[in-house]
Amino acid sequence: MDIYETENELVLKADVPDLEDKDIDVRVEDNSLTIRGERKFEKDVNEDNYLRVERAYGPFTRSFSLPKHSQSESIRAEYRNGVLTLHLAKREESKPKQIKITVSANGK
Repeated sequence: MDIYETENELVLKADVPDLEDKDIDVRVEDNSLTIRGERKFEKDVNEDNYLRVERAYGPFTRSFSLPKHSQSESIRAEYRNGVLTLHLAKREESKPKQIKITVSANGK
Protein backbone atom coordinates (compact mmCIF):
# COMPACT_ATOMS: atom_id res chain seq x y z
CA MET A 1 0.00 0.00 0.00
CA ASP A 2 1.29 3.41 -0.97
CA ILE A 3 -0.36 6.57 0.37
CA TYR A 4 0.49 10.06 -0.80
CA GLU A 5 -1.00 13.53 -0.68
CA THR A 6 -1.47 16.17 -3.35
CA GLU A 7 -2.80 19.69 -2.95
CA ASN A 8 -6.40 18.53 -3.53
CA GLU A 9 -6.57 14.89 -2.48
CA LEU A 10 -5.20 11.90 -0.61
CA VAL A 11 -4.32 8.94 -2.87
CA LEU A 12 -4.04 5.29 -1.79
CA LYS A 13 -2.62 2.61 -4.11
CA ALA A 14 -2.87 -1.10 -3.33
CA ASP A 15 -1.44 -4.00 -5.32
CA VAL A 16 -4.16 -6.63 -5.68
CA PRO A 17 -3.19 -8.70 -8.74
CA ASP A 18 -5.28 -11.51 -10.22
CA LEU A 19 -8.55 -10.13 -8.84
CA GLU A 20 -11.49 -8.69 -10.69
CA ASP A 21 -13.01 -5.41 -9.55
CA LYS A 22 -16.13 -7.26 -8.37
CA ASP A 23 -13.94 -9.29 -5.97
CA ILE A 24 -12.68 -6.18 -4.15
CA ASP A 25 -14.82 -4.54 -1.46
CA VAL A 26 -14.05 -0.95 -0.41
CA ARG A 27 -16.07 0.56 2.44
CA VAL A 28 -16.05 3.66 4.62
CA GLU A 29 -17.56 3.34 8.07
CA ASP A 30 -17.02 5.40 11.23
CA ASN A 31 -14.16 7.40 9.65
CA SER A 32 -12.36 4.17 8.68
CA LEU A 33 -11.60 2.94 5.16
CA THR A 34 -11.50 -0.85 4.71
CA ILE A 35 -10.35 -2.82 1.67
CA ARG A 36 -11.32 -6.52 1.54
CA GLY A 37 -10.89 -9.26 -1.00
CA GLU A 38 -9.88 -12.84 -1.55
CA ARG A 39 -7.34 -14.37 -3.91
CA LYS A 40 -8.47 -17.90 -4.70
CA PHE A 41 -6.13 -20.73 -5.58
CA GLU A 42 -6.39 -21.69 -9.27
CA LYS A 43 -8.48 -24.82 -9.53
CA ASP A 44 -7.70 -25.51 -13.18
CA VAL A 45 -4.18 -26.67 -12.22
CA ASN A 46 -3.68 -29.74 -10.07
CA GLU A 47 -1.95 -28.87 -6.77
CA ASP A 48 0.45 -31.79 -7.26
CA ASN A 49 1.75 -30.14 -10.45
CA TYR A 50 3.01 -27.04 -8.65
CA LEU A 51 6.75 -26.94 -8.00
CA ARG A 52 6.58 -23.82 -5.84
CA VAL A 53 3.80 -21.60 -4.46
CA GLU A 54 5.01 -18.21 -3.18
CA ARG A 55 2.02 -15.96 -3.78
CA ALA A 56 -0.42 -15.50 -0.92
CA TYR A 57 -3.91 -16.91 -1.30
CA GLY A 58 -7.03 -16.47 0.78
CA PRO A 59 -8.94 -13.52 2.20
CA PHE A 60 -7.30 -10.21 3.09
CA THR A 61 -8.40 -7.05 4.89
CA ARG A 62 -6.67 -3.72 5.30
CA SER A 63 -8.14 -0.79 7.27
CA PHE A 64 -7.05 2.83 7.65
CA SER A 65 -8.29 5.70 9.78
CA LEU A 66 -9.23 8.58 7.53
CA PRO A 67 -7.81 12.03 8.28
CA LYS A 68 -10.34 14.65 9.30
CA HIS A 69 -9.51 16.76 6.24
CA SER A 70 -10.70 14.08 3.75
CA GLN A 71 -14.17 13.92 2.22
CA SER A 72 -15.19 10.28 2.60
CA GLU A 73 -18.42 10.89 0.69
CA SER A 74 -16.52 11.64 -2.53
CA ILE A 75 -14.08 8.71 -2.85
CA ARG A 76 -13.23 7.63 -6.40
CA ALA A 77 -11.91 4.11 -6.99
CA GLU A 78 -10.07 2.81 -10.07
CA TYR A 79 -8.74 -0.68 -10.71
CA ARG A 80 -6.25 -1.14 -13.53
CA ASN A 81 -3.45 -3.65 -14.17
CA GLY A 82 -3.80 -5.18 -10.69
CA VAL A 83 -3.58 -1.84 -8.87
CA LEU A 84 -6.48 -0.39 -6.89
CA THR A 85 -6.25 3.42 -6.65
CA LEU A 86 -8.48 5.39 -4.30
CA HIS A 87 -8.79 9.18 -4.52
CA LEU A 88 -10.12 11.00 -1.43
CA ALA A 89 -10.82 14.68 -1.97
CA LYS A 90 -9.71 17.12 0.71
CA ARG A 91 -12.16 19.47 2.37
CA GLU A 92 -11.87 23.06 1.10
CA GLU A 93 -10.88 24.39 4.52
CA SER A 94 -7.87 22.05 4.67
CA LYS A 95 -6.39 23.06 1.32
CA PRO A 96 -3.46 25.48 1.39
CA LYS A 97 -4.41 29.07 0.69
CA GLN A 98 -2.12 31.67 -0.78
CA ILE A 99 -2.40 35.15 0.68
CA LYS A 100 -1.75 38.01 -1.69
CA ILE A 101 0.61 40.67 -0.39
CA THR A 102 0.02 44.23 -1.46
CA VAL A 103 2.96 46.59 -1.58
CA SER A 104 2.49 50.32 -1.07
CA ALA A 105 4.76 52.82 -2.77
CA ASN A 106 5.74 54.86 0.32
CA GLY A 107 5.72 52.06 2.92
CA LYS A 108 2.28 53.17 4.13
